[in-house]
Amino acid sequence: MGVAVIIGSDRCHQLEDPWADRAVPLHFEEPRNAAARLAEAVQGHLREQKIGAILALGDRQTATAAHAAHLLNLPYNSPESVENCASKLRQREVLRKAGLPIPDFFSFALAEPLDSVLRRVIFPCVVKPLRLAASQGVIRANNAAEFLAAVERVARLLSSPELQVTREPDLDRLLVEGYIPGAEFALEGILEGGQLRVLALFDKPDPLEGPYFEESIYITPSRLPSGEQEQISRCAAKSVRALGLSKGPVHAEFRLNDRGPWVLEVAPRPIGGLCSRVLRFGPQRIFLEELLIRKALGLPGAEFERESDAAGVMMIPVPQGGVLEKVEGSQDGLATPGICEIQITARLHDFIAAWPEGSSYLGFIFARGRTPDFVEAALRKAHGALRFTIAPKLAVAHPVSGQRLA
Repeated sequence: MGVAVIIGSDRCHQLEDPWADRAVPLHFEEPRNAAARLAEAVQGHLREQKIGAILALGDRQTATAAHAAHLLNLPYNSPESVENCASKLRQREVLRKAGLPIPDFFSFALAEPLDSVLRRVIFPCVVKPLRLAASQGVIRANNAAEFLAAVERVARLLSSPELQVTREPDLDRLLVEGYIPGAEFALEGILEGGQLRVLALFDKPDPLEGPYFEESIYITPSRLPSGEQEQISRCAAKSVRALGLSKGPVHAEFRLNDRGPWVLEVAPRPIGGLCSRVLRFGPQRIFLEELLIRKALGLPGAEFERESDAAGVMMIPVPQGGVLEKVEGSQDGLATPGICEIQITARLHDFIAAWPEGSSYLGFIFARGRTPDFVEAALRKAHGALRFTIAPKLAVAHPVSGQRLA
């Protein structure tokens, strides 16, 4: 595109450009400090080129981007609006105040006596961390015993070294929400001056009823009647205004039942992982990231609409936690009519966690075709052709104490 890019990446500053991308090393858990570091590095380039825009492509980056945009006088979402989205509790509070349809909720500290917490719970409910993404640590509970087990399991996850090292805030608190029945949908959009343009509405045809909420298939265009699609779009527009978002990509999740759409989540970022490859725009069929860059810089092509064909992606679920030893059937899956790509992103011989502890998929399957039904059937058939060998993770005894270690 002829656009020069300066990357800000969450990595150790002691490593000297390990991926040869000249990225600015940042620590996203300290967004103000990271923003100051990024702004300083960017200003060093100003003599040679003009900085036109800033774009964050994930959850943890958005706060740093907001503070850096303020320092660099670039149009972006305010730090306050980004924080409204970063904390699930804060987002619920803002949306409730604005009168948006959300489940009943409350938050509690893990140090609180669970007997007193239980008195506030209405079943069925959903227990979740305040900050994690990809439904990690999200568990449905239908009674007191399941609630106590869910709290213990999520608390153990939040205290794990893998999460403690991220230094995310609120790892000592949980959110409890009423369970909302209904089908789930995801909306991909872009904001300009606070006005929402819907780029795609995705069906999630697999029921997400718990006890865990690992996502799988996304299909667009949605098969919902136009009136219900419009209800979700209006709810999304009201939600982003209430949260104070004004610029850039938006990814939002909703449940729909006979009472209309319910807001599950709004995030000031594009769709995660490799899923953005499912979206192509205009006669050149550019991908979502290019559309976002064109929009941010005011380049031609930002107005392109999504291609007319149906498209879908399956985030390949993790059937069980363990060490991935073998993947078979990829060529058979690729031979399925409608399938255009299979990407196995999990590395062989690495441990991969199943939900609710997990947050990474085995890979992604992409399909395109004339109708959403054709695309969904292709994804399911290709997934059926794949075979994964996952060995259980063995317990190892400590050499001194004899205690079992994971």
